[in-house]
Amino acid sequence: MSVQADRPGGVRLVLASASPARLATLRSAGLDPEVVVSGVDESGVVAANPAALVAELARLKAEAVDATLGHDDRTTVLVGCDSMLELDGEAYGKPHDPEAAAARWRLMRGRSGVLHTGHHVVVHDADGRRVRAGVGSTVVRFADLTDDEVAAYVATGEPLEVAGSFTVDGLGGPFVESIEGDHHNVVGISLPLLRRLLLDLGVSWPSLWSPRG
Repeated sequence: MSVQADRPGGVRLVLASASPARLATLRSAGLDPEVVVSGVDESGVVAANPAALVAELARLKAEAVDATLGHDDRTTVLVGCDSMLELDGEAYGKPHDPEAAAARWRLMRGRSGVLHTGHHVVVHDADGRRVRAGVGSTVVRFADLTDDEVAAYVATGEPLEVAGSFTVDGLGGPFVESIEGDHHNVVGISLPLLRRLLLDLGVSWPSLWSPRG
């Protein structure tokens, strides 16, 4: 079954993420999701590699939120995401403190890393519950920042609470030389990948457009 925009009851979209960047990306694309934060403790989660780790964290977040949702006559689409930067085979999430952020940038500057974002999508409708998952991976080339630039950027506080200690849509934009792949994936959610996962679940992208979008 394909979910259309005129389906009785409409479509309910839930984002299982506290990320303002993910929410802003979806809103810019004409969507207006509810935000439900999972509260999952990420500290003890392990996986074989960074891509597998973000996939597992996205799954845990989505499943935790799914367990709390009530359902009505609408189709419910739930999206969980998690992002990390892979550098030298290691996964780097949010540094949280200035010292860690500065050390991260001294390691990253002048080099390339891969930003992985895990996506876990759950759909509830008249046909039951269905799940699809995928990982978007984008190569990011960082500028060769000076020590003063690193210190100034860290002092803004922006890199402390973002995956990989950088943004492309904020103060960190000038410090990213180039990307190979989906720009949205670096922000935190890949719109093309999400569309493909939804299509595989029988949900059309236009059915998610907000009347206010």
